[in-house]
Amino acid sequence: MRFIYLSLLILFIHTGNAQKQFVHDDITYKDALVKAKQENKPVFIMLYATWCPHCNAMKNSTFQDAMVMAFLKDNYICVWKDIDKEEGLALKTKFDTKSLPSFLIVDANETVLYNLKGEIKTADFLNEIKNALNPKMQLPYLESVFMADPSNANKCLAYLNTLRKGRERVDLSKATHTYLATQSDAQLLTEMNWRIIANGVSDIKSHEFQYVLQHQKEFETVASADRVEKKIINIVTELLRPYTESLDTINYYKQREIAKTIKLQKTDSLIFSYDLTIAERSTNWGYYKKTTLDGTQKYMWNTPSILKEIGEVYLKNITDVESLKKSIEWVKRSLELNDSYDGNLLLSRLYIKIKDKKSALVYAKKAKAICKEMDWDSKDADALLAELK
Repeated sequence: MRFIYLSLLILFIHTGNAQKQFVHDDITYKDALVKAKQENKPVFIMLYATWCPHCNAMKNSTFQDAMVMAFLKDNYICVWKDIDKEEGLALKTKFDTKSLPSFLIVDANETVLYNLKGEIKTADFLNEIKNALNPKMQLPYLESVFMADPSNANKCLAYLNTLRKGRERVDLSKATHTYLATQSDAQLLTEMNWRIIANGVSDIKSHEFQYVLQHQKEFETVASADRVEKKIINIVTELLRPYTESLDTINYYKQREIAKTIKLQKTDSLIFSYDLTIAERSTNWGYYKKTTLDGTQKYMWNTPSILKEIGEVYLKNITDVESLKKSIEWVKRSLELNDSYDGNLLLSRLYIKIKDKKSALVYAKKAKAICKEMDWDSKDADALLAELK
């Protein structure tokens, strides 16, 4: 009896876990299209990667929800594809997917009806996959309605708002500029047109964005100073980040010159951060040194974490004493803003590097004192003190 009871318990637990796990149709994309036509259902595709934390979070939450699983099973032909495998990579390329996880809803003819991206909360996700079945909320319908009346701001915004759920801002550009071409410069200064510009303009050289820069104060009255500034910062980010991530230094420096034409402290600070990333990733320490010497105090003087990060890079990669002395000033400033154990250790090591052991000892002792006060492990401070004595 005990054996039977144990077997039943194991079966019950296994069944319970199985019910919580979303099991998709284990078929190829091509077979899914055939099945979609036979059953008159759209295909739901999740593109994911095993290393993607947002993908795994959704698998462990949203796709263990009984209502989500039941709705998908009843209304879609579902396939999950890993982009690191052959078919998943092909689909990623086919649908030009740049974000993970990515959710595509297509009909049997491979027309994209709806598109979602990123980690989405369970209730919101369920609402979206319900909306995706409504023909009047699908992309082909919204696009056709907008293109029939391209000067209609409401129809343009409705299309853009749905399109941006699954696409990058650059993918909104065509529709955005189709609408904006129907507007005079004076007409751009409205709340609705600002929303369209904010959602869909991604080209820093476009007439509309340059008009925003030239009339920033006027746009701040129809939107807000924060919203306008955020848009300007986003434009610079979208311009420079791809080249930083791909380490395409040639195009980065070309686009950087365009970004520098925007004369704002916050965009200059952003460019400074990208310059440091490019220099560090390409191990161009000469450029890193020049950039930090020119801009650290101007852009990062009140950011202790960045001041320490720059100090760490100098400790590892810069050798000339005068430059190291500047990095000591920056780390001292970080300690004025936030006295920290790691900052004192870093400062001590920088002093050792310029052969000022007396000053190094002062900051090693401060690091040790912080450890004692906080009851932390003082191994690194002790090692440094031993080295100095």
